[in-house]
Amino acid sequence: MADDIRLSEGDENPGFALPDSTGAVVRPEDFAGRRLIVYFYPAAFTPGCTTEACDFRDNLASLQAAGAAVVGISPDSVARLAEWAEAEQLQFPLLSDEDHAVAEAWGAWGTKVVGGEERVGLIRSTFVLTADGTVESAEYHVDPKGHVERLRAQLAA
Repeated sequence: MADDIRLSEGDENPGFALPDSTGAVVRPEDFAGRRLIVYFYPAAFTPGCTTEACDFRDNLASLQAAGAAVVGISPDSVARLAEWAEAEQLQFPLLSDEDHAVAEAWGAWGTKVVGGEERVGLIRSTFVLTADGTVESAEYHVDPKGHVERLRAQLAA
């Protein structure tokens, strides 16, 4: 379990090689030379995750103009991600981490409180990687509302 793993500024990213909603394998090095926002979310089609994904969708052009790409990672299946990407017109890679091994390596899997109850699962988390792939910032227990606006301000700084 990843409760003891927390990435921070300057760390090397743990990497990933995960299938996207089309089945193509995506890796951080595919985005070399630009910043990469890697965000982990619990489940497609849920209210908070949809709010966050649509916020990324609606701000994708400005994030790209700031030199950043976006990928979302969840424990959903490739088929579920394909349905969600189509339903919400999401134009950035959604990656399937069904065994949550990548989430664990990034510290995004562990104990969290949901509805006043403690449970183990995906912790909504966001990382910004530099153009060379090191961690520029790491945020755990992210609130999906206003999240992308904060990232836009960070990228502009």
